[in-house]
Amino acid sequence: MMNYTPSNLRLGQPARFARRLATFLALTGLGSCTALAPPVRTPRATAVPATFGAAAPADAASVAQLPWPQFFADSALVALIDTALRVNPDQLIAVERVEMARAGLRAARGALLPTVGIGASASFDRFADYAAQGQTSTNDGRELPNGVPNFFLGLSSAWEIDVWGKLRQRRQAAFARVLASEQGRRLVQTALVAQVASLYYELLTADNQLAVLGKNRVLQERAVELVKLQKLGGRATELAVQQFTAQLLRTRSLEAEAAQRIAATENTLNRLLGRYPQPIRRGRALTAQVVPAAVSAGLPAATLLRRPDVQQAELELVASRADVAAARAAFLPSLTLSPYLGLNAYSPALLLQTPGSLAYGLLGGLSAPLLNRSALRAEYGRSAAQQRAAYWNYQKAIQTGFEEVNTNLRGLENFRRVTDLRRQEVAALTQAVAVSNDLYRASYATYLEVVTAQRSVLDAELSLSDARRQQFLLLIDLYRALGGGWTAAEARP
Repeated sequence: MMNYTPSNLRLGQPARFARRLATFLALTGLGSCTALAPPVRTPRATAVPATFGAAAPADAASVAQLPWPQFFADSALVALIDTALRVNPDQLIAVERVEMARAGLRAARGALLPTVGIGASASFDRFADYAAQGQTSTNDGRELPNGVPNFFLGLSSAWEIDVWGKLRQRRQAAFARVLASEQGRRLVQTALVAQVASLYYELLTADNQLAVLGKNRVLQERAVELVKLQKLGGRATELAVQQFTAQLLRTRSLEAEAAQRIAATENTLNRLLGRYPQPIRRGRALTAQVVPAAVSAGLPAATLLRRPDVQQAELELVASRADVAAARAAFLPSLTLSPYLGLNAYSPALLLQTPGSLAYGLLGGLSAPLLNRSALRAEYGRSAAQQRAAYWNYQKAIQTGFEEVNTNLRGLENFRRVTDLRRQEVAALTQAVAVSNDLYRASYATYLEVVTAQRSVLDAELSLSDARRQQFLLLIDLYRALGGGWTAAEARP
């Protein structure tokens, strides 16, 4: 560390001091450039496919461009999502993370500006008779005893001149992290929208299954009563009565399981809404909900960039590159200016008598790392590793997004066929139940055939509900995977 510290700068000295300082800065900078760390190199990225596959048409439009209140047509679901975005704890935490990043940006911006402080000091010194320092007279010629008081009141400043862009790179990194934190907030929002919507359709599925079980329970209760009457008339056995009763008991147990699923799903939804357990208002029933016949995914090169996690990873990569640039610049000399201006006197009575008490000065410091630069090397190594990790995280985010979109598109196509086939299965088995009941009453079918037909149609109806639920879950996850569900405005409590 080499410092120029002129104690009393006369009117002609500041310019001479600045020229000498600039010459010394240039010589020291040339000597330090040879020790600058090498830049970080990253491999070439793999090209993104032109389309999401055969299941997605080559269309530039994407369903993710629809705001979530328009994408979800159910007014009850829209109200639930709106409540969650306003009071969900995870969403509010994400908003505060944005504020934390903005505070970091304000600190990085402030580092580029000089700091100015006001202070007052008082001291008293008595020097030894054989000391090499001491003051025996003032500048106006007055003799002082060997016991010298000194008072100072004024302004002092410190300013690091950002010659090599180190502070500007740190400001750029902080700014990129503010934008990344905003994308993180959007990522939390898209996940929250998808989670609330998924739980809502889980609730509608459980409601539908409970209704199916209730309908079948009524039919089975009538069947039990009928077989008991047939036993009294000698047309059925006790074995038939027990088989029909067992079928009824199984249906009642499934009803209890469905009721528990409804309670658990409602409680989970209420937690996401930031409230304690209470009934959840439903909109249209599951059977009245419509799955779009076709969903446009857009082109991967443009659509994936809408995903908040991809944008966040890209901004983190920008920030890490700026960190590396700042770490490389730390190997170069830094220039610091520390001027002061104030009132200085050996007596409080003389402190305010200007211009005699007026004091000013300038400290210019130029420092460069020479020995034991392990801390700088460690910081550079950390920044370089962070940049490489950010690069691979960005690649991972793109590949994950492509995989999720492709999987959900294929899933929507396949489960559309599954739902159609299971609907036909339910229709066929419902007809089989009616036929088996008629044949049983005419003694052309056994009770086992009737029980089997009833159980089969019940299982098929429950399976159809699951298939419809899976369709909506795939549609919701596709909307999230395409980057849908976030809004530009911040959620506020």
